[in-house]
Amino acid sequence: MIRAVIRASVGLWRLLRGIAHLLHGMAIVALRFRSLDAAARARKVQWWSAKALRLLGISLQIEGKPRPGAALLVSNHVSWLDIAVIHAACPHARFVSKADVLRWPLLGWLIRSVGTLFIERERKRDALRVVHEVAAALGRGETVAVFPEGTTGAGETVLPFHANLLQAAIGCQVPVQPVVLRYHEPGERFSSSACYINQMTLVHSMWRVVCAQGLGVKLRFLLSEGSSHADRRALAAHLRDEIQQALSEDAPG
Repeated sequence: MIRAVIRASVGLWRLLRGIAHLLHGMAIVALRFRSLDAAARARKVQWWSAKALRLLGISLQIEGKPRPGAALLVSNHVSWLDIAVIHAACPHARFVSKADVLRWPLLGWLIRSVGTLFIERERKRDALRVVHEVAAALGRGETVAVFPEGTTGAGETVLPFHANLLQAAIGCQVPVQPVVLRYHEPGERFSSSACYINQMTLVHSMWRVVCAQGLGVKLRFLLSEGSSHADRRALAAHLRDEIQQALSEDAPG
């Protein structure tokens, strides 16, 4: 009983600090972003993301580096935390996210304000629009990050990849770089606290995260690969296998 009270108290403290940090981030975006150049914005994004993880009680381990210049980062998807985790190491990346995120209180506005592209996955034609937007960003030399699973998974098994967005990299002939996310906690190689799956609400997931003890995430950048003249479905299957193999071989955290 005492342990449960202590965990709830710690969780509440982390949650309150996280909300304050979220409001601070919104103020920075609303009041200062327009006056900052791209490098300064990236530094702010990296600082905010790394601090958000610390305030929520999450340790971060980074292995490898994101490829400089135009590239498509392709990552497995586990949690609503994933964007902050990747931004802590690659703050200049623009994300493609489900439009549902826009309905998240406060957080949705902040995610949109840092250049995220949104896709209505229920509308097949919307994928073509987003492919063109991603291709335009890659053509300008930007880094774009996508979650080809299309939804979050339990962490241990990577769901099949949707291939549509990979066409942007193929068309622009820019490299793709697999990114591996593995959340862990004591006794669990793949954290159950970090998972945001099934019918779980965002509030429920947040509470599980802030109440977790020893929650950490390992972020691993694999080697980038060329995409020129690739078949998008074959490339999607290959990247999914690369990430799954890395998860399977990764030692406990």
